[in-house]
Amino acid sequence: MNIVLITGSAGLIGSEAVSFFCERGFVVVGIDNNMRQAFFGQDASTEWNRDRLIHKYGDRYIHHNVDIRNHEAISRIFQTYSKDISLIIHTAAQPSHDWAANEPYTDFTVNANGTLVLLENTRQICPNAVFIFCSTNKVYGDTPNRLPLIEQELRWEIEETHPYNQGIDENMSIDNTKHSLFGTSKVAADVLVQEYGRYFDMKTASFRGGCLTGPSHSGTKLHGFLSYLMKCTMAGHAYQVYGYKGKQVRDNIHSYDLVNAFYHFYQNPRVAEIYNIGGSRYSNCSMLEAIQHCEAITEKKLDWSYIESNRIGDHIWWVSDVSKFQNHYPEWQLTYTVPDILKEIFSQNVNRWL
Repeated sequence: MNIVLITGSAGLIGSEAVSFFCERGFVVVGIDNNMRQAFFGQDASTEWNRDRLIHKYGDRYIHHNVDIRNHEAISRIFQTYSKDISLIIHTAAQPSHDWAANEPYTDFTVNANGTLVLLENTRQICPNAVFIFCSTNKVYGDTPNRLPLIEQELRWEIEETHPYNQGIDENMSIDNTKHSLFGTSKVAADVLVQEYGRYFDMKTASFRGGCLTGPSHSGTKLHGFLSYLMKCTMAGHAYQVYGYKGKQVRDNIHSYDLVNAFYHFYQNPRVAEIYNIGGSRYSNCSMLEAIQHCEAITEKKLDWSYIESNRIGDHIWWVSDVSKFQNHYPEWQLTYTVPDILKEIFSQNVNRWL
């Protein structure tokens, strides 16, 4: 039996990974204790997604309501399935800048200590398994804000002749920059994943994502950009745009495209890799452009206001250069644009949000 162990299995990327691997005949062991609700409130609960997975996949999906910081409980899970675990996908996290600043101890222990617990259990119990970590572009801090940007009508853009015009690659420094406390805890986890690969010769990878999105996102004010924006547009809720004139740019990768990248890595793994992964030039938008897309799809006007101050450590312009991953895995391609993603979020959440 081939088992995939997935943390954060009821969240956006985790649940996509559950579906992806269950559909391909794997048994999935999921770990998720719905801490997203504790972080962001009832609207952010992932219980609906957990229940959907249990109902849809039955015996192929085994759920454990466990905190990833609980070393003893995590060890019991690893030991139970030790002979069959071939892949660990670690997506569980505290994902918000603002929340981390208010609860730095919880943020760090979830993001850094929780990752250490999983890595050490992998090393001790199933060292030949592939370990994939869902990292973030926030490991680069606010260094991208030093790029020579040009203000356009609806977005900030980078000079056409700049080496990063097609996206930011893995050579950007993660030092001498303001990360936010969230970014700091993810840096710690990211470096741990690399070091376990190099020091113990384990097959590990940190995927440094841009905006990760899709219809299974429990979007909320502090996390889940496109999902929450569409929810507000559909339901008539007020939305706030923070800083940079609403022209800040994000690349957006659909959860399926990201999990498919994980699958390609799993089939031909490498040691201690890092990859910038996102929508790249194929799928990106500014805040103002995203609002226009949502209004066109819903045929409603969004009630939004502008707040001059930006979030600490927030990026003005981020587009991922995914060429390193595509060079290693040339059969992988992006398949969803921003309008594709928003249309799917709209169509699959009508009954939940209206």
